[in-house]
Amino acid sequence: MILRTAAVVGTGLIGTSVALALTRAGVQVHLLDIDAVAARTAASLGAGTSAVPRGPVDLAVLAVPPSLTGPVLAERQRQRLAHSYTDVAGVKRATEREFAKLGVETSTFIGGHPLAGRERSGPLGARADLFQDRTWVLTPSPRTDGETLNRTLSMVSMCGAVPMMMDSALHDRAAALTSHVPHVLAALMAARLVPASDAAVRLAGTGLRDMTRIAAADPGLWADILQQNAADVADVLDLVRADLSQVVGALRDLSQGRDGGALAKDGAALTDMLARGVAGQARLKETQAGAGTGTVTVSVAFADESGILAEILALAAETTGDTTQAAVDYGTDGTGGRVVFPVPPHQASRLAHRMTAEGWAVHVETRRNRSPRPVRRASCDEEPTVVNRPSEVAARG
Repeated sequence: MILRTAAVVGTGLIGTSVALALTRAGVQVHLLDIDAVAARTAASLGAGTSAVPRGPVDLAVLAVPPSLTGPVLAERQRQRLAHSYTDVAGVKRATEREFAKLGVETSTFIGGHPLAGRERSGPLGARADLFQDRTWVLTPSPRTDGETLNRTLSMVSMCGAVPMMMDSALHDRAAALTSHVPHVLAALMAARLVPASDAAVRLAGTGLRDMTRIAAADPGLWADILQQNAADVADVLDLVRADLSQVVGALRDLSQGRDGGALAKDGAALTDMLARGVAGQARLKETQAGAGTGTVTVSVAFADESGILAEILALAAETTGDTTQAAVDYGTDGTGGRVVFPVPPHQASRLAHRMTAEGWAVHVETRRNRSPRPVRRASCDEEPTVVNRPSEVAARG
């Protein structure tokens, strides 16, 4: 599906970066913001026009704080700003819980979260290539229609990002671990520098600068994110607190010069903590590099109909317990596409068997000694064979 017109509501770092990328791709972009100066600044950067569109645009991107996504979506839908809507907020479930009371039409909305950013906020920090080769999570609901999904995938493609389909609850738990808690820890460490002496701060090297870099982001926005995902963030921090308490206890014992056996035990506890850190960092590198000799991709073809994609994702999650690496590859004719699941070999046969038993067309490919080809963009290099399940074909004659 070709995206010709778009509106970006909120012209901060992310919104303006989206607008710059879409404008570069030839989309007519309208920039809307309660801060007229921000919208004019974004327009002067070449991100689009600050004029209000005369009629509904193809897609509206809501680049506002998580707590405002629901109210802004409801307002813009009443104004008929666009045919389809998406957002860029880092929290999903809190917004979805508001939809019913706000009267939001969920069929024309799909949640989105680009995993990219900078410590500099505002339109002046925006870049057209901010999302290049970065993951862009999409969280469709069972009611999300095919046109909305297609338009959003086109937008993600134009931004140069890699789409990933994900359940909203799983997204929020993962974001707490990989984004929200790291920001809290960076802020806590950076805060320790405020009362420190100049001499101490002068000793800071690249390690401290790297660790605290993200603490420079907008405090108001991050307070909103943490409040919207409070339970999941607290759960992860509880685990960190338990580890930290163990480390503090070991260090106190060591500082007080206990007997040899106890000292050896405390030293081993510290070594174990550091070793687990090494292992976690190695896993991060391996996963993000796409390493995985023997990774198997299970591709499931589907027709472009409302609710079909959500059904496939739910079935895969039930079978494998994890669909975080799933991505969608769309055909050029707009009739459908395929969901691609990169899975370990021991899960591939189970997933393929389950999907086949339910009547889906499945293709399995093993990729050895190289990284799997990422599923990207809103169109495929080759068109998939789109097959409805037998029961659906029979029912429709």
